[in-house]
Amino acid sequence: MKAFVYERYGSPEVLELREIEKPIPSDEEVLVRVHATSVNPVEWHTMTGLFLARLTGGLLKPKETRLGVDFAGVVEAVGKNVKDFQIGDEVFGGRNGAFAEYVCVRKAIALKPTNISFQQAAALPVAALTALQGLRDHGKIRPGSKVLINGASGGVGTFAVQIAKALGAEVTAVCSTPNVELAKSLGADQVVDYTKEDFTRSGQRYDLLLDIAGSRSWSQYKRILTKDAILVIVGAKTKNRIIGPLNHVINLKLASLGASQKVAFFIAQFKREDFAVLRELVETGKVTPVIDRQYEFDELPEAMRYLGTGHARAKIVVTMNGKRKK
Repeated sequence: MKAFVYERYGSPEVLELREIEKPIPSDEEVLVRVHATSVNPVEWHTMTGLFLARLTGGLLKPKETRLGVDFAGVVEAVGKNVKDFQIGDEVFGGRNGAFAEYVCVRKAIALKPTNISFQQAAALPVAALTALQGLRDHGKIRPGSKVLINGASGGVGTFAVQIAKALGAEVTAVCSTPNVELAKSLGADQVVDYTKEDFTRSGQRYDLLLDIAGSRSWSQYKRILTKDAILVIVGAKTKNRIIGPLNHVINLKLASLGASQKVAFFIAQFKREDFAVLRELVETGKVTPVIDRQYEFDELPEAMRYLGTGHARAKIVVTMNGKRKK
């Protein structure tokens, strides 16, 4: 099968499309022929060799030469102990090494929502799970909660706006001018253009702040939080080459010590029951994946390069066939 591999850290040029051995599913696994995948910041940090990632992934060169997590495709084979999937099922999920024609998966997999394409389904796993778990599990969102999403136009942000609305919250989205109409179309109750207005001086207060952009300090955030609010950190725009976004996490955590508000940071966990939740949200029309650009499989390095510009909105998808769309 064809798969992208990388044997040294660096820019997208380190990614090479090669022929490698097709995986064989174990008794508990299913073999999926991948129809589409998508790119995420975690792959960028891993590929470029963020020092923190090197601590577990290899200091001088990658221990694991495969990248990619998100996938959507069709089950081609099942292990003898697998009872809940069968050959021909359309599925989506997450698995290391998903920048390939095939993946073997055990737990992080679910039936694809019937009303969306493989490309849209491939946009779901990392970004939508991060939004769901950030809002529901770590942000303790409730019907009527006043929620602010800082960074509402990215992959996680576009899902967060929709999921927060589906969970009954009153949502304020923060984004730049070109993305205001997008945020409105996703259901945000209010949209703040941060290039024209400082949302930390609006006089509004929020029960939950989902911090995806990572653009403000604790003192600024605290001005807009209710007494018992929760600030959930998802990401940050940072040039710190040692610990990357964790620099923002540490700064907020330290600055908030002793405050009545809670600051939480997490990494999304792939749980089959949460994939089922996402499937229901999509099939009931409450969540629709938004795609910025689509690339063909052999253009994956170009997709990664576009991700690295920091200008992408929503999701960047790579399809195994078809023409690229902008």
